[in-house]
Amino acid sequence: MARPAPLWLLLLLQIVVSAASLVVEIVAGRMLAPHVGMSLYTWTSVIAVVLAGFSAGHWWGGILADRPDERALRATGLALMGGAASTAVAAGLLAWLAGPVLAGVGHPVWGIAVLATLVFFAPSLFAGVPAPVLAKLAARDPARAGRALGAMFAAGALGAIAGTLLAGFLFISWLGTTVTLASVVAIYGLAALACFWLARGRLTPGALAAAALAALALAAPSPCTRESRYFCIRTMDLSADPNSPVRLMVIDHLGHGVSARDEPTVMFTEHAAMLDALARVRAPERFSSFFIGGGSFSVPRAFAARATGPVTVAEIDPEVTEIAARDFWFDPASAAVLHEDARRALLTRPEARYDIVIGDAFTDVAVPAHLVTREFFELVRARTNPGGSFLMNVIDYQDRLHALGALVTTLQQVFPVVEVWTRAVRPEPGARLVFVLVAGDTPTPQATITVPAPDLETFGAMSDRWVQAVAATSGLVLTDDFAPIDRLMGRPD
Repeated sequence: MARPAPLWLLLLLQIVVSAASLVVEIVAGRMLAPHVGMSLYTWTSVIAVVLAGFSAGHWWGGILADRPDERALRATGLALMGGAASTAVAAGLLAWLAGPVLAGVGHPVWGIAVLATLVFFAPSLFAGVPAPVLAKLAARDPARAGRALGAMFAAGALGAIAGTLLAGFLFISWLGTTVTLASVVAIYGLAALACFWLARGRLTPGALAAAALAALALAAPSPCTRESRYFCIRTMDLSADPNSPVRLMVIDHLGHGVSARDEPTVMFTEHAAMLDALARVRAPERFSSFFIGGGSFSVPRAFAARATGPVTVAEIDPEVTEIAARDFWFDPASAAVLHEDARRALLTRPEARYDIVIGDAFTDVAVPAHLVTREFFELVRARTNPGGSFLMNVIDYQDRLHALGALVTTLQQVFPVVEVWTRAVRPEPGARLVFVLVAGDTPTPQATITVPAPDLETFGAMSDRWVQAVAATSGLVLTDDFAPIDRLMGRPD
């Protein structure tokens, strides 16, 4: 016969299991980011998978709750050990599956959903099992059943709130995902022991095996050089000659810049080469510049090397700046670095004016929507000097161009001249293309530029007719109220 379960213990178990399960949900987004980025699709997939797992787990737990208390508690303890094991192997499983799944599925959005399901459904399934069993035990006294059930539901909600806050504000930013997952595994293990104790049972060989698997799997290495509150940051060496280092900064899953120690003015990516060259073509010999995002700080470093004028960078993550200074030879004294959101930085400094504003917010399916709206572009124009320019990189697909079209249409609402620049080569059908949009009062004084990237590359401005045709493909003006940039960026089927 099972031990009598005091209500306070049942409430405590409900709180800690709910908290741990929500910690896993928040960590899931961070864990997926190095492989698929952090986007609307990432969080939609994670939330849907976790809720599906909880639902299946609650259904399973309801079946277990119909068993005698001793058997139900023992089964619940085993489910919690399953939760511990599946949580512990999540990091290693994700690293093993990510490449094959994303390559096999093809479409990036469906790839995110499939990957999230394979890795995070099982931990959520097991975490959903205890609630019905604990609720049945709590409601054993008919005179207090309603009050007890209400307390159990409240405990579950309280645990979910606590887990969300702890994951977002404490665990990930201070401990990292590996230690956070270790904490969750330990919590599940202790909760399982409590269930076994209530069932007057002992750990079965299966439970001991699950515990051993969990302990072994927690040794999975982190893919991040530095894990900050915002990003998984990695530094990768690309040097052909160790005496002349070249490094790539990867933020989440995408390369954000390449820098060479001995060639600070040479760009190694198409978008950086265009942003660097076009800014200098459109600005006076000395000019002030504002960067939306720092990344590896390649272009700000080049501006500083050329002494073009005062440089301001809004980089929301101070650890990105720290890595740029440590690994990418950026001198923090060469620029005013604002560790805050770029829109807020512009909004709260109404006296500031710049000759050049450079936006580098685009990745692939992860774009900060508040940095691509008409209202934001109006703010940018208000912060540029007369004759100043706004430049931003855009990524889209050759046979779609919906995101590019919407951005051109939106910029045309604010600036009298909008140009589209890209490599001066004929693209392959369906190719992923890199563009730079140029917005200002006057056209760029030349139609092509040839610069090292790092080999000499020629970039050209698309014709006005082509630009208008691209704008017509969407006709959508992005606003703070409606900016479906994630959908527009979706890869064509």
